[in-house]
Amino acid sequence: MTTRTAPDVLTHCRELVRPALREAVGELHPWVREMAAYSFGWCEVGGAPAAASGGKGVRQALAVLGAEAVGAPARAGVPAAVAVELVHVFSLLHDDIMDGDQARRGRPTVWKAYGTGPAVLAGDALFALAVATLADSGAGAVRLLSAALLDLTRGQADDLLFATRPWRGPERVRPQEYRVMAEGKTGALLGCAAALGALLGGAPPAEVAALDRAGRHLGVAFQIVDDVLGIWGDPLVTGKPVHGDLRERKKTFPVLAALDASTPAAARLARLLESDGAPREIAALVEECGGRSAALAEARRHMAYAETVEALRPLLDHLLRRDF
Repeated sequence: MTTRTAPDVLTHCRELVRPALREAVGELHPWVREMAAYSFGWCEVGGAPAAASGGKGVRQALAVLGAEAVGAPARAGVPAAVAVELVHVFSLLHDDIMDGDQARRGRPTVWKAYGTGPAVLAGDALFALAVATLADSGAGAVRLLSAALLDLTRGQADDLLFATRPWRGPERVRPQEYRVMAEGKTGALLGCAAALGALLGGAPPAEVAALDRAGRHLGVAFQIVDDVLGIWGDPLVTGKPVHGDLRERKKTFPVLAALDASTPAAARLARLLESDGAPREIAALVEECGGRSAALAEARRHMAYAETVEALRPLLDHLLRRDF
């Protein structure tokens, strides 16, 4: 499987996991089930079938690859894949509410389509369903998922608090703080996916821990690339508005790295960020101060660590250069 392309790996893993994922979602209350199906892109509001994209399935693929990495059959990782996919969608439902995002993958977000209260309920149901999915796999699997969830919420809390901190001075957000945040918010669940697959595949603790660490590094790289796309990505390719992150004044890694340059240009950048400076001018200054190159170098550094796990290699270059 490691000789196949990343799209082939993702497609294979989605097809392997999809029946079990649909079966799990089918256990929910009909109304909640519809909201869950909508969030996966399976139906429209009201329940009519839909052809919307439900995402690439990176986390479920990591769970399957984690099982294969320790010599187990791919199917051994399916319960792990279902659990992490349910948790991932749960986190997206709540993130969209916290961030006020009204659209995801070209459709209204669940809270926008159904209401805030129903969206929270659907997210809670998916979280409970994820835990139930692993209940028969042993306490170790549930502990691993719970630890990842705690790290995810810590990362999300840091990300929300970053917005309240200044652009300059001793209280500004440093790149190292960003790395910790990204490992929790994005890396924890990617690491958990690969580690859970290995655990259900019968791996010893050392191998489980190694896959968890590789997935966490992958998550940091994934988040940093997302930041780069949020400033310089082609909207026709990424589906994101040009300079959207700069308009929202998000404290992304390229911006934080640029501010760390301690140059007159970096000071000017800080002043523009504190005011109503034009996003195009801010983007140019971030690049001038080395923010873009520093971000890509940091992403490659974390990706290099993930490459030490051979079973994960089919996805790595695809994720670093992704167009979604």
